[in-house]
Amino acid sequence: MTASTQLVAACLAMVLLVFVVGLRMFRSRIGEMVAHRIRPHEVATSVMAAAKYQDVRAADNFRNLFEVPVLFFALVAIALATKHTPGWLVAGAWLFVALRFAHSYIHCTYNKVRHRFYVFATALTVVMVLWVAFFVTLPA
Repeated sequence: MTASTQLVAACLAMVLLVFVVGLRMFRSRIGEMVAHRIRPHEVATSVMAAAKYQDVRAADNFRNLFEVPVLFFALVAIALATKHTPGWLVAGAWLFVALRFAHSYIHCTYNKVRHRFYVFATALTVVMVLWVAFFVTLPA
């Protein structure tokens, strides 16, 4: 598999994670709406939803997946567009993906903040290092 294909595969893995967390959020919300007779207009905003729903872990994680991972997707898109796809970028991309899977697992299950924070901080550091290294090694 080429480096470009591996980077696309890493992006597809992230997209799969977004889908899985999104489906978990959907299932959780519908379940709570039915069980507690919550009407849609009662949870029209995030503030209203936080007051009504008992379990907001999946929703919180879903929002998280549109924060730091956006930097990852942008980096991969630029790497593919410039055809600068060194092996270390592929390895770093998969490390980032693995960390985001771990972050989502922690967030959507037992949700120990310290564990989640360490994984988040490591993933953020990885994507920051990847960005810096990418531009330092980008051919002129």
